Amino acid sequence: MLRGRDIKRYGYNFANLWLINTHNGIKEKGLSPININDYPAIKRYLDNFYPELEVRADQGDTPYNLRNCAYMEDFFCQKIVWAETIRVYSDGSRNFPRFCLDTNSFTLDKTCFMMISKNAKFILAVLNSNLFEKYLKNNVMTLGTGSLGLQKEYIQQMPIPQISDTEQKQFCSLVEQIIEKNGKGLDSSHLEKQIDALVYKLYDLNEQEISYIEKV
Repeated sequence: MLRGRDIKRYGYNFANLWLINTHNGIKEKGLSPININDYPAIKRYLDNFYPELEVRADQGDTPYNLRNCAYMEDFFCQKIVWAETIRVYSDGSRNFPRFCLDTNSFTLDKTCFMMISKNAKFILAVLNSNLFEKYLKNNVMTLGTGSLGLQKEYIQQMPIPQISDTEQKQFCSLVEQIIEKNGKGLDSSHLEKQIDALVYKLYDLNEQEISYIEKV
């Protein structure tokens, strides 16, 4: 499971936290509910709370099962993940925006949002770009702590152009290289600058406009 605090730029720190997902299946897709008897250790643990489980209003086919969840399969797709609340640090490091790509089927707690798209790597590149750092700082809610609230409504309204798969290839290649370098603890700033340049070009910004954005 990932939490908002685990999400980094182009990566995450897995805190070795796990979620018991006794899902109720998806009947329309032939996915059966979890049979708790197949997991005796988990059943023994949950039996400690059986009186509470038995009276839940949102239970599935049995008290052990969660209620129906139409989007459950989305957790098992490649997805973009970000924290609902992001603190921007003033230590000189490039720590914002912090969107990452999950290809390991993590579930998320309530402090995260996720986005499913066949164009995930391209969108991730745009979201983590310098242009969208400035866009987010000027268009999302600022909290009293100085953090930014990145609720899904703000992200859904972001003006990201639709481009062809061929045009996306350069973005995707750079994202893959950044993720690989981050996984090895290597610097990827030169690759991120290449993405910044591609994003400026994507929005047809001229040198004067780019210079202004870089200085803000």
